[in-house]
Amino acid sequence: MGGAVSAGEDNDDLIDNLKEAQYIRTEKVEQAFRAIDRGDYYLEGYRDNAYKDLAWKHGNIHLSAPCIYSEVMEALKLQQGLSFLNLGSGTGYLSTMVGLIIGPFGVNHGVELHSDVVEYAKEKLEDFVKNSDSFDKFEFCEPNFVVGNCLEISSDSHQYDRIYCGAGVQKDHENYMKILLKVGGILVMPIEDQLTQITRTGQSTWESKNILAVSFAPLVQQSRTDGNKPIKLPPITVRTLQDLSRIYIRRTLRTLVEEETQGRNTPPRVQPKRKRRRYRRRRINTYVFVGNQLMPQPVESEEDEHIDEDSREEEEKDCGEALKQEGHEPQQNLLRSKILMLPLPESLKAYLLYYREK
Repeated sequence: MGGAVSAGEDNDDLIDNLKEAQYIRTEKVEQAFRAIDRGDYYLEGYRDNAYKDLAWKHGNIHLSAPCIYSEVMEALKLQQGLSFLNLGSGTGYLSTMVGLIIGPFGVNHGVELHSDVVEYAKEKLEDFVKNSDSFDKFEFCEPNFVVGNCLEISSDSHQYDRIYCGAGVQKDHENYMKILLKVGGILVMPIEDQLTQITRTGQSTWESKNILAVSFAPLVQQSRTDGNKPIKLPPITVRTLQDLSRIYIRRTLRTLVEEETQGRNTPPRVQPKRKRRRYRRRRINTYVFVGNQLMPQPVESEEDEHIDEDSREEEEKDCGEALKQEGHEPQQNLLRSKILMLPLPESLKAYLLYYREK
């Protein structure tokens, strides 16, 4: 499923295409998509396909097409402080984007059938927290993933403000999904080849809206013979005083950075994007004998073999010159600088930085 928009050369290019096609329509969804590089969730060797509007699957690892995720994020109507449940959380890509919007006082839970995929998601989450340049620009609600079949959730589990199911739901499981939703909440899931938005308007009333036609693999049915116990979703816990202190210190410092930046009339620097260049290889014809006939044989020109490499070098040179002309310097993490200047023990500074090394 996918292919609704043109392929991008990088994550920003892909987001530009999704915006142009009206799949991304709000600023907060756009910011979340730009903050999380889709390519980071691909295995090495497959990243070249990351910025195409196509689903990707390798073993148990699966990513839906970008246009699908865009519609899901918009349909969820996310806000700060909401609780979110991702049924079939997979790589954690969507859950991480959701966490950037619902913020540190939200709840972000995921259920995934395959234990190896949960481990993969945890690795990607840790990499984002420790290494992504975007992490310090947001207040984040870290996802919490559990292994299990989402059709076996304990009947006494808490309800959520927002729910997404990333697998095809049969009609006889629709009510099961609805029960997990709070009154006023929104559930987005594929039912009978339609991505559907369901809003719970009362204890026993719902409103449904079809978003777009989709094709999802069906939910895996629960096994009656394995004797599996119901899944216990992660508890909804109150943050510790230590954690709250970190959140508010970082928030205060981030506000100071923004005020100082605005006071100097120096908007955050954005590295200029390289212009997209497209090249078509020239071909020359030679002639070869096939049987007793002379047939043309197209052959790529030898000098054209170096076009792409030369073009990349030229682009890098142009980009470097543009940076010099505009007076750009490498981007500095101003929040990190503020934290490092605090009169605190190094251990506390490391805690405020989430132990990030850059």
